[in-house]
Amino acid sequence: MRNKLSKRKIYQVNKLINLKEALYKCLISIIVLIAILIASSETLVTDFNLSPSFANAQENLVFGDGGKKQDFMVQINEEDEEIDIEEIQKEVIETSSNPEEADVDSRIALIYDRASGKILYEKNGNKQTPMASTTKIMTAIVVLENANLKDVVTIDSKAAGIGGSRLGLKKNDKITVNDLLYGLMLRSGNDAAVALANYVGGSVESFAQMMNEKAKEMGLTNSHFIVPHGLDNDGHYTTAYELAKMADYALKIDKFKQIVGTQNTTIYINGYAKAINNTNKLLGSVSGVYGVKTGFTNGAGRCLVTACKRDDLDIVTVIIGADTTKQRTADTIKLINYAYNNFEVINIKEIVEEKFEQWKAINQSRIYVNKGIKNNVELLLEDMPFENMAIKKNNKDKIDVEVNSIFYLEASVAKNQVIANMKITINGETLEILEVYSKEEIRKKEMQDYFIEFLEVINLVFGDGGKKQDLF
Repeated sequence: MRNKLSKRKIYQVNKLINLKEALYKCLISIIVLIAILIASSETLVTDFNLSPSFANAQENLVFGDGGKKQDFMVQINEEDEEIDIEEIQKEVIETSSNPEEADVDSRIALIYDRASGKILYEKNGNKQTPMASTTKIMTAIVVLENANLKDVVTIDSKAAGIGGSRLGLKKNDKITVNDLLYGLMLRSGNDAAVALANYVGGSVESFAQMMNEKAKEMGLTNSHFIVPHGLDNDGHYTTAYELAKMADYALKIDKFKQIVGTQNTTIYINGYAKAINNTNKLLGSVSGVYGVKTGFTNGAGRCLVTACKRDDLDIVTVIIGADTTKQRTADTIKLINYAYNNFEVINIKEIVEEKFEQWKAINQSRIYVNKGIKNNVELLLEDMPFENMAIKKNNKDKIDVEVNSIFYLEASVAKNQVIANMKITINGETLEILEVYSKEEIRKKEMQDYFIEFLEVINLVFGDGGKKQDLF
């Protein structure tokens, strides 16, 4: 009897042990899954407010090997859920009731014409807003203008410990500035952002000061930077308009344009190759798209800055405050479609100069300079700040100029003295106001000038050796 009871107890104990082992394995699997999601998603870390230390602990638990990520993680997109660009494009076309309108759902939207710097469309375009990882556009600008791409950076604990979307850098990793920039702009690595900030500026705070100085130099009066990665911080903000201007500036830097136009590449950490993909899925999917940056935080919502060029029309679109990745993608496509359906590029400088010459032919001789060595002034028009611009197709014949001029001047007249101004309007809206200058100096007559004039009159009247001409 005792023997039977002992066997039964042993059986029950073994069963409990097996059950515990199964539960333990299940728990480990769950932790592994959470760690993978944390390592591969900016969204999860932000939404659930997981601390950087927790995220790093999970990475070490899963990946081991001294904290080095294994190759099976390399290709995972860390920022957003998968989307079908082709399907979204079809939906946008099917649901767009009026191609002459940009019906976007995101809270902030803007289209910027790179040729002229003018806004083609905006929805809350000058409203201050958090900017999430689109911050990294300015981060890249400052780095590219202040660092050597070949320099090798040793990752410190601050960079290794940052949360949010990550390239997967560990303390004491070695990587070039060039590869950090690719990790910054393609993978949206916050660890890359902090590593670059510390290397270039000495600290995040000093680097933020460099960012703000650059913003001031660029004439950005409605942007302020606290961090290089864009995680939500009080006092870290921009506007869609100024974000477009940042992108436009950055895209004039060849290396920046090359980086943000790259769909996938290989970087090297500690000499080991790592393949990375761009979080911007419009690249290679939407005609003409050649950059630039995705972003997401709770404060900013889903963000996307996009550069697109078809024929001569080169634009930057900005979406901030979309609720989903699909919405920001659809709204970006809507902005692109709206721009190319409704706008075309014209040589506005040529048109304006032609209209000025027409006005000058009629009016220049009417401008009288009293007591000057010349009675008429030759006019010169201020240069247009841009040569080409995007204009609505139905406004091509609605370009007008209005010149307000002084027609009576007292000598002397200085070279480059403002004589008039010319207002350029398109469909009644003011585009530019240009000044009209005196091409040369016209000095006031002196006594000797009057005497010379008198002699010239005598010579004209009497001429031919002083003999009076037959005036009658």
